[in-house]
Amino acid sequence: MKPATFTYLRPKNIDEALNYLAEYGDDAKILSGGQSLIPILNMRLSTPQYLIDIGRIEDLSYIRDEGDYLAIGAATKHIEIEQSALVKESCPLLHEGIQWVGHKQIRNRGTVGGSIAHADASAELPCILSALRGEIILAAVDGEEVVSPEEFFLTYMLTSIRPDQLVKEIRFPKLQATNGWAFVEMARRHGDFAMVEVACVVELNNLGQIEFCRMAAGGANPVPCVLELAEEFLIGKYPSEEVIKEAGAIAMEMVDPDGDLHGSAEYRRSLTGVMVQRAIKAAVERAGKVRNDE
Repeated sequence: MKPATFTYLRPKNIDEALNYLAEYGDDAKILSGGQSLIPILNMRLSTPQYLIDIGRIEDLSYIRDEGDYLAIGAATKHIEIEQSALVKESCPLLHEGIQWVGHKQIRNRGTVGGSIAHADASAELPCILSALRGEIILAAVDGEEVVSPEEFFLTYMLTSIRPDQLVKEIRFPKLQATNGWAFVEMARRHGDFAMVEVACVVELNNLGQIEFCRMAAGGANPVPCVLELAEEFLIGKYPSEEVIKEAGAIAMEMVDPDGDLHGSAEYRRSLTGVMVQRAIKAAVERAGKVRNDE
């Protein structure tokens, strides 16, 4: 199939792009890497009158160390994150998770802003951002707005972004040197969207107890699910097999998945518990190695 007729606009800078959005609003779509949008256009699930291509705006492509977090421009490609020494050092969870995004050809073109704005429930970046309690910067001609993932992701492929706004920047909190981390997912084939994925960060105290935990699951709910009850349960406990199994059971109760041709709701719920256990174990193992090396 081919997309419906549209007018192609290629702004030279952010201000020009925002002016286009202010003028055309609901009749426009933002094009960045195009890995999600182009198939939607070809299937005519979306028929915008104007396509605003921001993929070559240099001011939207960057990875910067801002102290407590990494600021990543919306037009930054996945492959740039994957190859970034700064990301690998400061946010290894993001570095690990980005390698699960599609195939290398997809990562060569796809952008972080595009993934966040597309808001697929099974996408890796929304899950990682939610686990880390990151932030999304939305820009419009009347100024910028900082929103949390919880505020931004509403349901399947639906966000709180206004027609006159674009995703400008995504902020991923940096991990501490003593943190352990893990990103795990289950998909039918490598490169497919996950049936369930889990991002996890933990820190152990000198006694080996978990004193900090951040977790989120993707693919099990219409939006990334921050597993707060499981996090709270783990704090202050030794990461024994029994404790980790109970955390998985708590996570299962927190999700309400839909069934599809790839798996029933019951299967996805059970898989959530399994993936949570795997993520905790891997993160704890890394945290333990850090403690032993001190």
